[in-house]
Amino acid sequence: MSKVYYDKDGNIDLIKDKVIAIIGYGNQGRSQALNMRDSGVKNIIVGSVHDASWNTANDDGFPVYSIPEAAKKADIIFLLLPDEVAPDIYVRDIAPNLHSGAVLNFSSGYNITYGFIKPAADLDVIMVAPRMIGKGVRETYENGTGFPTFLVVNQDATGHAKEIAIALAKALGSTKAGAIEVTFNDETYLDLMSEQAIWPLIMNVMVTAFNFFEEKGLPAEAILTEMYMSKEPMVMMEKMADVGLFKQLPMHSRTSQYGQMSRFQKVDTTYMRKFIEEQYNSIVSGAFAQEWEHVKADNMKEFNELWEQVDELPISKVEAQVRKNLSGGEEK
Repeated sequence: MSKVYYDKDGNIDLIKDKVIAIIGYGNQGRSQALNMRDSGVKNIIVGSVHDASWNTANDDGFPVYSIPEAAKKADIIFLLLPDEVAPDIYVRDIAPNLHSGAVLNFSSGYNITYGFIKPAADLDVIMVAPRMIGKGVRETYENGTGFPTFLVVNQDATGHAKEIAIALAKALGSTKAGAIEVTFNDETYLDLMSEQAIWPLIMNVMVTAFNFFEEKGLPAEAILTEMYMSKEPMVMMEKMADVGLFKQLPMHSRTSQYGQMSRFQKVDTTYMRKFIEEQYNSIVSGAFAQEWEHVKADNMKEFNELWEQVDELPISKVEAQVRKNLSGGEEK
């Protein structure tokens, strides 16, 4: 089991007077900045281009600078940019302006795992990555429950990187729930596996079931409502998080419980295991990262083609009409 850090393990005084620069003032950046300010961190600045996020940060009361200026002022820099744009911005605007002993805090392991960003040896390199959407980061801070976070120390140039990382996790509000110590690779592999193995399998189950039910003459409204549009699966997954994958079953009828447990035993998982292993090997070897680089270099042609393909699926075509039919006849 991983080491987990809680409120008692962190000391916010270590970072209260540090200049913390948020690079990427989106949903996560805004929530994290507001949480830290409410925890008593005094010197939070934002590095941005002149867009809506610049205005939002200003309206929230944070000093806003260009990204190079913010990097130059920062003792701790939160790199909250999308993985695909972060390397170029880091090389051009951030790396030349960092002082020795500065702390680089990543929100994703991707660019470190695959070497697209190579921090200098005199920097602390950490990751305090909430396992929660930005809205939830703020809401769980305000209601006092907190949220889980992945915590990593990848490079400890100053000898204080871990204390800083735990202090940041506490200031964000995550140590109320628990900051889980992992590695950059752990975060990268698990994140990509969710995206490339777990959800593609779930999506295929939904699409295959929809096509089958339609062939049997069942109405689209009923099919999609039963599968996910009622949001019952969302409630089920919330209960899985609260009590356990199978322990939430008593919240269903006994007919449902028996059906789920007995048929769980009948599924041949051979193909699923093979598919999961193939994706894992592609991720760990770096083959996926190189594939994605080629797609980006080709002006996102294949990416756009994939969107065209999924938009043409029967389930995609009927969703809008079903939503209209289930919302008083009004488009949403």
